[in-house]
Amino acid sequence: MNYNFRSKDRRAPFLPTASPLPQDVKVSFEFSPPATEKAGEALWNSIKRLAPPKPSYVPVTYGAGGSTRELTHATVRRILQETDLEPAAHLTCVGARREEIDAIAQDYWDSGVRHIVALRGDPVEGPGTYQPHAEGYAYASDMVSGLKKNADFEIAVAAYPEAHPEAASPEADLDNLKRKLDAGAGQAITQYFFDINVYLRFLDRARAAGITAPIIPGTLPVTNFGRVVDFSRNCGTLVPGWMADLFEGLDDDPKTRQLVAASVAAEQCRALHSAGVTDFHFYTMNRADLVYAICHILGVRAQ
Repeated sequence: MNYNFRSKDRRAPFLPTASPLPQDVKVSFEFSPPATEKAGEALWNSIKRLAPPKPSYVPVTYGAGGSTRELTHATVRRILQETDLEPAAHLTCVGARREEIDAIAQDYWDSGVRHIVALRGDPVEGPGTYQPHAEGYAYASDMVSGLKKNADFEIAVAAYPEAHPEAASPEADLDNLKRKLDAGAGQAITQYFFDINVYLRFLDRARAAGITAPIIPGTLPVTNFGRVVDFSRNCGTLVPGWMADLFEGLDDDPKTRQLVAASVAAEQCRALHSAGVTDFHFYTMNRADLVYAICHILGVRAQ
């Protein structure tokens, strides 16, 4: 199997896990709407498990072209009605008219939802060239501007430390991030990454470009290394060689694999914290145990 490697360069400060707990960490947890009854049970077990640490908010994802639209709406409303958590609804530009997106957003606002994650979205037919809807918002920056005109949402957008796969260049991708934030988004959440220096260099470049908004690192605890390698190849995330070494031989040993995954993610987060990062976003994959353990190590406990 071919992995994406990057040579070592500037290393981040490192605070080992076996050291005093941070006292200033904030977290957010991303969930996906369930497609089956069994998946629904797993989702709500995860939500209940991760509610006590009091995340800042909990985004709920949206399928390509809005393919999980109704499930997303139902999940967001249930979180709002049955928990004390602050849900955030994903919205995408793909396959929807502007008036349709505005109506969905207004419905969210009227229901009490105040957080939106605004994304361009991926082509409905899978990998390929994105084509804006003729009557829709062309790009995420356009949608952010439109949403802010309709209601005072707290809006987060996506950032790509290793550049979006379709970006003409890292500089063009950074310009696009700035447009989204200038349009009214209050923060950005990054695509997951594994080399923390990739994020730190990206943050330096963003600050040098005049971006002052929070850029929250997205963290993906690895439960299936092979699957992550395949997905990372498609989205442009580099998988360091040392990760392959750590997970080697664990395909049929899920318990050890889970311990390694928790250790890797916790050390990455502690290292980022030692570099000044205090906010973390977790892609939970609707699984709670790893994320809960990592939060515990970060000093984020039940409140």
